[in-house]
Amino acid sequence: MAARVLPVIKLATKATIAGGALYVVYDSGLLGSSEQGAVALERAKAAIPPALNEWMKYFGVEAQLPTVPKIEFAPLEAWNSGVRWTISTLSEAPTKASDYTHQGVQYIKDLTK
Repeated sequence: MAARVLPVIKLATKATIAGGALYVVYDSGLLGSSEQGAVALERAKAAIPPALNEWMKYFGVEAQLPTVPKIEFAPLEAWNSGVRWTISTLSEAPTKASDYTHQGVQYIKDLTK
């Protein structure tokens, strides 16, 4: 009997943990818009360091946490620069192909002289 119940209990535990994690992620706004994600990130930045300090005091660990690095990266700007580069390259492609063809023909003419 216990051999049949144990797998069911393990599955129920895993499903409960996964469902709880999904609920926390949804409730905190991480699955919403980018504005909701930014708000959730700010809340996490404000809540995590005090919680870690409290846990370290509770367990008797004395350590200095490193400061959170500032990340100055905007994916939107990187995306736009990539799109601009691609469109620019595609618009210059016929001119560049013509120039390279002309250079190649001139090189062949110089070799056959």
